[in-house]
Amino acid sequence: MDRQAEQIITLAKAKRCMLRTVESCTGGLVFSRLTSISGASAVLDRGFLTYSNQAKQDMVGVSPDTLARYGAVSEQTATEMAIGAVRTAQPLVAAISITGIAGPDGGTKDKPVGLVHIACAILRHQNALPDSIARYEVFDGDRQAIREAAGNKALGLLAEQLEQL
Repeated sequence: MDRQAEQIITLAKAKRCMLRTVESCTGGLVFSRLTSISGASAVLDRGFLTYSNQAKQDMVGVSPDTLARYGAVSEQTATEMAIGAVRTAQPLVAAISITGIAGPDGGTKDKPVGLVHIACAILRHQNALPDSIARYEVFDGDRQAIREAAGNKALGLLAEQLEQL
């Protein structure tokens, strides 16, 4: 049993909060973990896989200017991903987003392999701006280890934010 995912589903049910995911480098790993919990359909609304920059723009409204200025792997992009996921929702909904460099290629001096940005946005009230929080980590390991660590960190941030509702 995935205790992190189970905790999130339990919290979301208790708070009457619907959940959305927006994933890039994790490729649906977080959504898959949440759907592994019986009863997840009561609170799990949808998941977006936004691996390409175009998908980030088309599916969750990340600004081309943000992508050009900060890149796909940035706090700004992660935040826009999460906010974009809740923009068309009815309150109460929370979204978690993940974008990063899982490797083994693609890293640079400024954005090394293992860099992952995670954001959570919560729409609490109709016609209000969503609250959002973003964090980043640089994880060690191979591609799969980085993806799994990013998923764990994302679920941890989502649980933390749900507990505060």
